[in-house]
Amino acid sequence: MSEAVLSGRRAVRAPGEWTAGWLLTLPAALAYVIMLLLPTLAAVLLAFTDFELGAGAPAWIGLENFREMAEDRGFRTSLHNTVIYVGITAPASVALGLLLALLIEAGTRGRALFRAVFFLPVVSLTVAMASAWQYLLHPTIGPLNAALRALGLPTPFWLSSSDTVLATLAAIGVWENAGFNMVLFLAGLTAIPRETYAAAELDGACSALDRFRLVTWPLLGPTTLFVVTITVIRSFRVFDTVAVLTQGGPNKASEVLLYTMYTEGFTFLRLGYSAAITLVFLLVVLALMWVQTRVLDRRVHYG
Repeated sequence: MSEAVLSGRRAVRAPGEWTAGWLLTLPAALAYVIMLLLPTLAAVLLAFTDFELGAGAPAWIGLENFREMAEDRGFRTSLHNTVIYVGITAPASVALGLLLALLIEAGTRGRALFRAVFFLPVVSLTVAMASAWQYLLHPTIGPLNAALRALGLPTPFWLSSSDTVLATLAAIGVWENAGFNMVLFLAGLTAIPRETYAAAELDGACSALDRFRLVTWPLLGPTTLFVVTITVIRSFRVFDTVAVLTQGGPNKASEVLLYTMYTEGFTFLRLGYSAAITLVFLLVVLALMWVQTRVLDRRVHYG
């Protein structure tokens, strides 16, 4: 069959294939526009208004919400708490996830048990897990303080003291994220060719530390970049544990950005100010993601 006939048949089929492609894409595109794009645009517009539920039609006030935010001590406190929470949770959960993946990949006994225990938070409802932590950390009947009392050690008020509440929530966040990171790192470790380790051993990398430093860590670069990015985003989105365990207390010591946004919008019904906080939150996350990809991507080995 000649090329002219083939090209003619392709030209005849092309419009039908183009239409079929768009029809197949249409449901996902509509869902994206209706459920993500339009609400995001609405939130951006509301951020420049004084919209309050039950207070009449909103008026355009420009940057007034952002000026109020800059002077709002409560907002600055929640931003500070969020940064500290992310600064503790993200590095610790990435490091713990990598350590667990290395231990399981090394063939440690009970690897199936490790996988189940540390992956449990990923497949469980956060609210249910938060309720379990509320019992475990109870100052009088909680098992943790009971064990500390048996050892003669002090028993802190984990969730009721301004000195310990944020660190306690960060520890819970590490437990929640470590299992997910472990699975991602296990996938990355599985993709590393075994021959690379054999070649490194021939070149003198005999110890486990040398093999990790010269082979495993460089080849885990793409996985590590992805895990760090996902973990930072998940850490910034902390809300459920704060809402269930502390409600931002005591004295706003555990209030984070998303909880401030929630209270302003759904407790005080100030949807315009809540949308402004949402916009700042999105900008902060996007800026961090841009910095991470610009700085870390240059050091990632994709070979």
